[in-house]
Amino acid sequence: MCGIVGAVTQRNVAAILLEGLHRLEYRGYDSAGIAVLDAEGLLKRRRQVGKVQELVDRVAREPLDGLIGIAHTRWATHGVPAEINAHPHASGSRVAIVHNGIIENYEALRAGLVDAGYEFESMTDSETVAHLIDAELEKGADLLDAVRATIRQLEGAYAIGVVCKDYPDRIIAARSGSPLVVGKGMGENFIASDVLALKPVTDRFIFLEEGDLVEIMRDGISIWNVEDESVIRSDVRVEIGHDHVDKGNYRHHMQKEIFEQPKVLRDTFEGRLGSSQVLEQAFGFKASSIFDQVQAVTIAACGTSYYAACIARYWIEELAHIPCQVEIASEFRYRKLAVTEKNLFVTITQSGETADTLAALRIAKDAGFFATLTICNVPTSSTVRESDLALMIQAGTEVGVASTKAFTAQLADLMMMTLLLGRRHGLERGREAEIVASMQQLNDVFEEVLTLDAAINKVAERFIDKEHALFLGRGTMFPVAMEGALKLKEISYIHAEGYPAGELKHGPLALVDDDMPVIAVAPNDALLEKLHSNLQEVRARGGELFVFASERSRFKDEPGVTVLHLPEVNPLLAPLVYVLPLQLLAYHVAVLKGTDVDQPRNLAKSVTVE
Repeated sequence: MCGIVGAVTQRNVAAILLEGLHRLEYRGYDSAGIAVLDAEGLLKRRRQVGKVQELVDRVAREPLDGLIGIAHTRWATHGVPAEINAHPHASGSRVAIVHNGIIENYEALRAGLVDAGYEFESMTDSETVAHLIDAELEKGADLLDAVRATIRQLEGAYAIGVVCKDYPDRIIAARSGSPLVVGKGMGENFIASDVLALKPVTDRFIFLEEGDLVEIMRDGISIWNVEDESVIRSDVRVEIGHDHVDKGNYRHHMQKEIFEQPKVLRDTFEGRLGSSQVLEQAFGFKASSIFDQVQAVTIAACGTSYYAACIARYWIEELAHIPCQVEIASEFRYRKLAVTEKNLFVTITQSGETADTLAALRIAKDAGFFATLTICNVPTSSTVRESDLALMIQAGTEVGVASTKAFTAQLADLMMMTLLLGRRHGLERGREAEIVASMQQLNDVFEEVLTLDAAINKVAERFIDKEHALFLGRGTMFPVAMEGALKLKEISYIHAEGYPAGELKHGPLALVDDDMPVIAVAPNDALLEKLHSNLQEVRARGGELFVFASERSRFKDEPGVTVLHLPEVNPLLAPLVYVLPLQLLAYHVAVLKGTDVDQPRNLAKSVTVE
């Protein structure tokens, strides 16, 4: 979940590395560090607890000057955030490394190194890698072979970058289970966890494959595969938008991303929706032959993407009339599978590099799923490259750790997928046309919902001193309630849970009192009256209700009940609409509480470790 960047250049490397760290900070911001080989061939490090800017300020006070270096921004796994645990890790004054991932057998490796006389300053698994490389150098290996011998000893996931003062013209890097790209420049080359880090210096990238080992120098790049065979990996040109770090007139990236959602929908639907149907070719040239055969769907995802999958299950079974199973990717990896015939395996991931989701995809392919499809926001990601079909969500770069616009775009893609499946399983043409027409109106509905921002801000004031909250919904609104609870807990640090309203009497009602607000989502659907009855149970026990309700519902303001009305929408598409006010509520509560909205504590944007 950390971010790494490295460069071999003809100019001072520190500024390039620090800018790269700024662009990778969404991957972790517990600490940051940089190591540079200076003009005298000495290995110099600067490390700092806190965000990347703290490191930038330190380097301004204690400058580094060199043409080759590596850098790291950390999300802590082994060892608390502290300078001694910050990367780069070094072995003496010879070797420095940066690492993203988890070395599962580090304790055994560490014990062997201690017996060999190596001293450890950190509590991390990563420092082990630096000492292992040094030990191989002591045996007479060159740097490339030392790294090769080291990675053969590692169990777990890693992307590593290595510099050595005895080899001042190169970086050695390797990946297994964690993402790593190579950037190609003119007389300079780079490595990074993702392409965003290198946007200012190149638009040409090589996406390393599992097990690849690479040597980068100013004038060349050499790659070996997991079999130690020299290979050529083609480079691709990647155009990266210019607005990912620009908040514009907004206070936070999350706020900007919430208000971008009407545009995101337009972009997601462009070229994919005809006047009355979904355009199949948007899913790729193999889509028709695959969709023609699908008899069941399994979806795997994590976090917010998992809640999108839960909503899609309702849609698929209602409109396509085929079984749909939804899996938490981190659990799916470790249970026995029963794969049905012609079962389509779908992954949902904003980054395309989520470790558990990527592992689930690989397991599914080995287990014999009929075909694979990913819904993703990064076209160059591992899940896209490894899936049979891919549909991009067209959300643009999402900087805020708490996902907002990616979630609604995922839902839009999932509905398009559902309609294509339904077309093959009895969905009437007129029903599809009706849903498509409603989808084409969604951006206007979104714009109307976002006008409630000021009213929601006022509601948020009543949450400042709360420690718990309960979110309720029924049908497709149950996953929306879970997503609303997740948003609130992610960025405001209020404990919140999402529950199906019909389950109140089976436990949660015991917690309801005047100090725990209850938030309900109530579109005009077949379960509205059932929900209304459930909420009466809350009021009867003194609970304070906040209801986001259809204009046609009979919910109204009264003592203990605050109602905000949302525009009418096709009930099938209500999840896309009703999640917006929950995002805004979480945002405003967090702002009022003074938390770090875009970079909440203990979390990172891309979860590339288990």
